[in-house]
Formats: sequence, structure tokens, C-alpha cells
Amino acid sequence: MSAYIHIVDGAPASLPLGKIVCVGRNFADHAKELNNSVPQEPVLFIKPSTALADLGAPVEIPAAWGSCHFEAEMTVLIGQPLTRCSEQQAADAIAGVGIALDLTLRDLQAELKQQSLPWEKAKAFDGACPLSDFVRLPASELQDQQIQLRQNGQLKQDGNSADMITPVLQLLAYISQFFTLQPGDVVLTGTPAGVGPLAPGDELQLNLSTKLNITTHIIERS
Repeated sequence: MSAYIHIVDGAPASLPLGKIVCVGRNFADHAKELNNSVPQEPVLFIKPSTALADLGAPVEIPAAWGSCHFEAEMTVLIGQPLTRCSEQQAADAIAGVGIALDLTLRDLQAELKQQSLPWEKAKAFDGACPLSDFVRLPASELQDQQIQLRQNGQLKQDGNSADMITPVLQLLAYISQFFTLQPGDVVLTGTPAGVGPLAPGDELQLNLSTKLNITTHIIERS
């Protein structure tokens, strides 16, 4: 698994590797495709920094735990501490915006859910969050970003951040009521519909409007 560092506008950022706060079911069409209810407020879970990997390098998926699904998501890199913050404070704290894969061991997740057990093993394993570089983006453009994923040339995910149930700045303010966001933390803002299984040898192309275009390949972890 390749080493990961935060890069903003092409240069290494002087930010540590922190936690990854993920937002589940932030696109209604994705909640419905997995037969989940549309939440009344954000659904939050956390991945550790050991889940970070470089999206530009081959993406490793585990071989032993069943189907591994892709979920493309717009991401936000935190540059200043946020505790019980306002939306304006959240906007001021954004160091960059990127795109990521929220890798999910779907069979294991379903098994754990059936037993009413936590499902971090299915979402937070080593390498479960391959991340792109980040670019600086005006806050006014956060809710007009097209999130696309192509698998072997076929468009699978195609959604816009305008369709988020909870917009980005509102999300950051909400998260900060429960967890202090520290410099170097990353927030995954939810995935549009179209998620599906990965296989070794797959080529993935991920796009965030015209700002980021990443091509990566799937390999099996030995």
C-alpha cells in the first residue's frame, strides 16, 4: 500500500494525517439503492488515519472478506480546528477539496448489520480510504461539483453536490458539535447512487467537475 501525504494545489501540505469523518446516506438516491431509509440528520462514522492511501497509486482490496464496493465521494481537508463552529468558521477552515473512494466490504458489512454489531471492520480497514490530492475551491462552488466514477470506461456514478441532503458547510458545523475537527482531518461528504463491486484489474476514473481527474487500477492485496 502506497504512502500517503496531504497535497494541496500540487505541493505537500504541512498538515498531519488525522481521522476521516464519513457521512452516510447524504444522497437520497444512494440510500434508496441500498434499501436504507433517508436519514433525518447526518449519519456519521469514522475511519482512522491508517485507512488513508494514495488514490493515484494502484488501489489494494482485501481478498479474504468478500465483495469490496466502490463509493466515490467529494472530500474536504480541514486546515483549522473546528469545535461547535458556525458555517462561516467551517468555510474558513477548509484547506482543500478532493475526491476519494470510501471502500466498503459489503458482504462483511451486511453480516455485521444482521447481528446488530458495529461495522467498522467493513469500512475502516487499512487502505479503506484512497484519497486524491486537494485543490483550493471557493466556498460558493462547494455545492456545484459533479462527482463521477467510471469503471472500465463505463459511467457508474454521476451525481452533483447540489443534491446532497446536508450541504458541506452545514455538515462541517454539525460534525463539530460532536467531534472536534483538527487540522489534517478529512471529511467524506457522501456518495451518489451507482455503487458496485470491484475486481482485480479494474480501471477506475474519478472526476470532480473539471478540478480533478484521477485514473487508478485495482489490485488484490496478498
